[in-house]
Amino acid sequence: MRVAVLGGGPSFERQVSIAGAERVVHALGELGHKPLMIDVGRDLVAQLTDARPEAAIVVLHGSVGEDGSVQAVLEGLGIPHQSPSAAACRRVWDKAITKGILDAAGIAVPQGVVFDRQPFTALGAARALTPIAERLGYPLVVKPARSGSALGVNRAMTDKHLAQAMVAAYSYDDSVLVEQFVAGREFGVSVIDGEAFPAVEIKPQDGPEAYDFEARYSIGLVQYECPAQLDDATAEAISTTAVQAAEALGVDGIVRVDLIVTPHGTPTVLELNNVPGLTDTSLLPMAAAAGGLSFSDLVARMLPR
Repeated sequence: MRVAVLGGGPSFERQVSIAGAERVVHALGELGHKPLMIDVGRDLVAQLTDARPEAAIVVLHGSVGEDGSVQAVLEGLGIPHQSPSAAACRRVWDKAITKGILDAAGIAVPQGVVFDRQPFTALGAARALTPIAERLGYPLVVKPARSGSALGVNRAMTDKHLAQAMVAAYSYDDSVLVEQFVAGREFGVSVIDGEAFPAVEIKPQDGPEAYDFEARYSIGLVQYECPAQLDDATAEAISTTAVQAAEALGVDGIVRVDLIVTPHGTPTVLELNNVPGLTDTSLLPMAAAAGGLSFSDLVARMLPR
């Protein structure tokens, strides 16, 4: 089968994308397919038209790969791909939309508010930060509504920190979430075709606030435990919540659900990743291995059947 592997692109996560795409190309070769690595740019449609692939695997992170843009191109050309539909990707890419849908479905999410740049600056909405902070309580988590790999995410402990975190987040997106910090154990749960794979517990060496871009992609800065050590009830609750979150957002194929389990045992969904990483330190391959799938097996699951 001729398979286009889409990677690279213009985002901050370009090198991460290339590293994952190269692993996929190697696995496809081992499986006997004919992979074509495509560095996504302005000539994407031309490359796809010339190559005429029978399927595509999207390993493209950031806005172009996760906001539904590439998926819409593939669907327009009639090329099947492993990521969710373009419409589902648009929902998942925007954390504010994701949060609203999950909350309406009765799935626990952090309390918080969304600030768009224009009212924040033009209407003096910045003055609302102090009463919001008083209501939610410090620490707060500030993050761009549309970004990945913890880019632009900061924890605020004071009003001054909060203002600084807002400025930093606006450098990545025009919409920013201010959320109540949820204490507990953090997990990533990969869902493949509606099946939850073993949870990966994320344990940054320097505490939860240190799980940033560098920690995610540097070996040794974070300890991952997979399968996570959980009692049966908690493991079932995590898996059920992850599957329900994917269903609520209309996500099929492959997705990773990031969540916190509070000291009271409540799984609280932080966000979904509709194009999970495929590097040596990525959670999806870890979960697949714990569930009995080699990396080549995982790649095989990404192909149309």
